[in-house]
Amino acid sequence: MSPTLQTHFADYASHHRTAGNQLCHSIGIPLIVFSAIALLRQVPLMAVGGYTVTLAEVLIVAATLYYFTLDAVLAAGMLAFSVASLFVGRSLPWTLSLGLFVFGWILQFVGHYVYEKRSPAFLKNLTHLLVGPLWILAKATRRT
Repeated sequence: MSPTLQTHFADYASHHRTAGNQLCHSIGIPLIVFSAIALLRQVPLMAVGGYTVTLAEVLIVAATLYYFTLDAVLAAGMLAFSVASLFVGRSLPWTLSLGLFVFGWILQFVGHYVYEKRSPAFLKNLTHLLVGPLWILAKATRRT
């Protein structure tokens, strides 16, 4: 784990100390990432060799490149989750994806305002929108 990622995780963890908030995030963040990919997959950008590239693929590549600067193992894990989300998400109606996205965000705010009693970390640092999923993956795989 890079020193930069350790710094991000320390700051992120300072906003996620209570068990209730961590549980809300453990469910909500994967839902948000999954449903965002499912929704963005419906935004075509260009055709390349008969394949339609969507906004989801472009953002996955950009996020993965950033993640690789922080930790290769976690980046590979996020890439696997993102690709799986692309394939599973294509079979979902956009209304269900949107519902999951909203529910995931509700869990985030319940975690912060009911359990943590502190505003979300991304309000202070937008990078935490990308760090949050890595933090959840690192906790799930015991890489923290």
